[in-house]
Amino acid sequence: MTKRTRLKSLLRKHEGVKHHAYKCTSGQWTIGVGRNIDDRSGLGLSDHEVDYMLENDIQRTEAELINAFSWFEGLTNVRQDVIIDICFNIGLPRLRKFVRAIAALDAGDYDKAALEFLDSRWSRQVGKRSERLANMLINDSYDVE
Repeated sequence: MTKRTRLKSLLRKHEGVKHHAYKCTSGQWTIGVGRNIDDRSGLGLSDHEVDYMLENDIQRTEAELINAFSWFEGLTNVRQDVIIDICFNIGLPRLRKFVRAIAALDAGDYDKAALEFLDSRWSRQVGKRSERLANMLINDSYDVE
């Protein structure tokens, strides 16, 4: 066992391991092995840590979509990114409720799919995000600012 491995084991034992944010005994928001992420006094997360978690979440979301929809892998990269973005935002269970949009995607009717996404409570909640994603879906382009 290396010195670092022993130290990690010791810290895990003393600090505990938490996979969700919690308030520690001093009332600070904490996660992992004693990482103080409280916005008043904590370290928070580095850009590298945020990117690491984001990459894991993207991979998980993409795998969910591949397993859920036979048409997903046949989409262009832009259109896959649109669906990943939506699923990332609302989760697969809520995405599945967009029955008409999903049917349109399956049929390759991206204009109709975009209209179905726009005609929703989700679209009203996220505003410009849904408009940008709908334009990306229709135009198959990232240049939609």
